[in-house]
Amino acid sequence: MTDKNKEKDDYFNNEKSSPLRSIGGLITFSTILPLNIYTNIEEMAKMTWFWPVVSAFVGLIALFIGFILNILNFPFFVTSAIIYSFFIWFNGFHHLDGLMDVGDALMVHGSPEKKIKVMRDSMIGTGGIALFFIVAIISVALLDSLILAGSLAAILICEMSAKVGLVSCCITSKSGPNGTGKYFIESMTITKFVVALIIAIIIAYFFASFIGIFGVLGGVFGGSLMALIGKNNFEIATGDVLGASNEIGRLFSLLFMLIAFIMF
Repeated sequence: MTDKNKEKDDYFNNEKSSPLRSIGGLITFSTILPLNIYTNIEEMAKMTWFWPVVSAFVGLIALFIGFILNILNFPFFVTSAIIYSFFIWFNGFHHLDGLMDVGDALMVHGSPEKKIKVMRDSMIGTGGIALFFIVAIISVALLDSLILAGSLAAILICEMSAKVGLVSCCITSKSGPNGTGKYFIESMTITKFVVALIIAIIIAYFFASFIGIFGVLGGVFGGSLMALIGKNNFEIATGDVLGASNEIGRLFSLLFMLIAFIMF
């Protein structure tokens, strides 16, 4: 999810909306699934709290892929790399784009306005490539360690928790005056956040007991950390910051689950 989507206003339309249509629009917006359901962005953003559930289904698909690769005796590291690649591809590279844009902006010295200008530039620089490499290699290594420990369920939980990270960033961030990110931030309320968190915890516990709960908490931590980084560097959270919070949320979800395995 990036502010570049602001330029594509024709992506959204004012057709009559409903919760189900808004969810369909959210899926169309954030994945490569060819649902072709478009709706007013304000209406779609009202279902931001439901995003972790959508990602739980994406995680379920990835879990099935991981299960098949495990049966075929693929090396765990290869399986982890394939699963991570599936995540960023299935999400249409939206969140990855945000992560790389934030990486470029964090290299800049100067005012928040100067950093935001770099973030919104279409060019990708060293900072973006480096941040992507760091997040990707650590995420793959953590997933490899968890699969080696026998927790295939971590595949589903980390992807669901990536969106927990995003909604956590929304609830702890200040929005800017424009860009698609502001709609998702403004739509989030404490009540919606708590509902999203409870649903995620229930799903995580069902698949991986208390280890799964640690994964969800890792997502919350990652999203909140990204919100803090956004506040300190940009004063606001843009769509790129929210996209980055998805990737950082996944990383910390995996890290928290691995810590739980080591400790318990």
